[in-house]
Amino acid sequence: MTIERFEPGKRMSQAVAHSDTVYLAGQVAADTVGTGVTAQTQQILGQIDRLLAAAGSSKEHILMATIYLADMDGFPEMNAAWDAWVSKDNPPGRATVEARLAGPEYLVEIVVVAARNAL
Repeated sequence: MTIERFEPGKRMSQAVAHSDTVYLAGQVAADTVGTGVTAQTQQILGQIDRLLAAAGSSKEHILMATIYLADMDGFPEMNAAWDAWVSKDNPPGRATVEARLAGPEYLVEIVVVAARNAL
């Protein structure tokens, strides 16, 4: 069985594909300076699009998403960005929880598992 790693680093890979499944590491906003929940969520969703494409998948093939919010007060803002982005015909399973994230600058973190596109 082949395992492919995308954007591997010292500690982790940003995405790992095994067989027909793609696993993304927790994605946080690359630019957090002066950003709120909406902007961070939009950045993260763009990163997810990019990583899934590199691994041969897309948002239409997301099986499960776990969203971590530093504060549940940001839930409506995150949902608005998510709703504008998510595939209306293929919504994934999803969970959203409040959690202390890796640093106070991070307001949102999203983890995704997706199927690879049919080849």
